[in-house]
Amino acid sequence: MRYLGLDLGSKTLGIAISDVTGTIATKHSIIRHNEEYERLVLEVLDLVQLEQIDKIVLGYPKNMNNTIGYKGELSLEFKKMLEQKINIPILLQDERLTTKEAENILISNHTRRKKRKQVIDSLAATIILQEYLDKEKKKYE
Repeated sequence: MRYLGLDLGSKTLGIAISDVTGTIATKHSIIRHNEEYERLVLEVLDLVQLEQIDKIVLGYPKNMNNTIGYKGELSLEFKKMLEQKINIPILLQDERLTTKEAENILISNHTRRKKRKQVIDSLAATIILQEYLDKEKKKYE
């Protein structure tokens, strides 16, 4: 089973893909969208078909007090848009602190600030997807 991990940012969509066993998440790419969500949905659909994706894991940003803010609402709307065009399960994964974790990883690897901006969303998508895969694996242990 292959999974697609998505981290919807204000300007980009970070993308990660699992291996065919659904065990390891790998960063894939980013798509710049400038809030053109209809186009973004079509690009995700193309990727789902090309990579033979079985499930999508979409990052769901919550506030630290567990409330849903503007970005959380945006993710819910994007999920609805995806569901209208893509006929596979789309799951939400709590993504609190994943961008911060991604940034810390990049800093510890001495990645320059300019390069960090280019890859942080795809790394955050990888963390989101890997956390989901790990959670699923624990269910069956």
